[in-house]
Amino acid sequence: RKQNTNLCLMSEKNIESDSAQEQPTSLSVASNMFLSPPELAKSLVNLGVKKGSQSRMKLFMLGCLAGVYIGFAAHLATTIATGTTEWFGAKKFLIGAVFSVGLMLVIIPGSELWTGNNLMLVALLERKISLKEIAKNWIFVYFGNFLGSIFLAILIFGTGLLEGSIGGTAISIASAKVSKDIQDIGHIFPYFCRGICCNWLVCLAVMMCLAAKDVAGKIWGIFFPIMAFVASGFEHSIANMYFIPAGIFAKSFLEAKLESGLTESMLDDLNFGRFFTHNLLVVTLGNFIGGSICVAMIYWILYVRSSPAPKAKEFQQANIMTTASTDSPKAKEFQQANIMTTASTDSPRSGSDQLIDNL
Repeated sequence: RKQNTNLCLMSEKNIESDSAQEQPTSLSVASNMFLSPPELAKSLVNLGVKKGSQSRMKLFMLGCLAGVYIGFAAHLATTIATGTTEWFGAKKFLIGAVFSVGLMLVIIPGSELWTGNNLMLVALLERKISLKEIAKNWIFVYFGNFLGSIFLAILIFGTGLLEGSIGGTAISIASAKVSKDIQDIGHIFPYFCRGICCNWLVCLAVMMCLAAKDVAGKIWGIFFPIMAFVASGFEHSIANMYFIPAGIFAKSFLEAKLESGLTESMLDDLNFGRFFTHNLLVVTLGNFIGGSICVAMIYWILYVRSSPAPKAKEFQQANIMTTASTDSPKAKEFQQANIMTTASTDSPRSGSDQLIDNL
């Protein structure tokens, strides 16, 4: 009877353990679907190392591709923005929704976008890459983004799609980006702040995409932050590399100029000089602060920054206690005896005796 009772108890325990194994916790389910915040932040180190090791030519070519992809999204957003709608928020939402295609094309097929690469600062702070490596990536990717965006703007101009109302929208968008003044604070500072907010959300979109483990999750991770920054009216330097040149090129079409409804002085202010001085430089600086400081550095501090291991701390405490205890008279006598013993073992005789003992 005792044996049967023990067998029954053992079988019940096995059933309970099997049922516990069959019911995974919510944490394990979540870990299978996406990376946790600490895992995600630490994965940025390896990502930065990988990006820092790429050649200059590869970075430049991938940068050109990213500029083209963002340009495609910008042209699509310009098309959606053309016309009127009764609900202002709905139009903003639609523009942001279609613009998210740009980052999807950048990340999933693969290319290099300077604003997203601000996250490489995590690897630099962990001393896994050098300042030279991160500078190489940022410089070649940035100029690749610029040339890719300009190339697509020229290509869209060549299609003739900027001739009519779409061209008028392109001119209006570009003119606001280089000339619009905000009451009491002007133009430069507001666009600098918009640049910070923009890349804050863009880098969070990149992180959400990296956290997801399937394509559907990556798409949704990209969609909402990108939709949010565009619908909010923030400024993205790489997108502006298409928006403003496209508006400048559209001025060649008379119908587009009429559709824009701008005065001659406002049209004259839309030029490449103001593009650099009144938008690109200040928005780029804002994007850098938003991505590198507000996202990369903060997450490095929270989850990645190296801290002393527990064993190392215990060893330090033990070392301190040992050092303090050596101040006692008995400890000093023990140290002297130890020194005398060590000195005696250095003699040839003691060495031979030790050899005999070992044999």
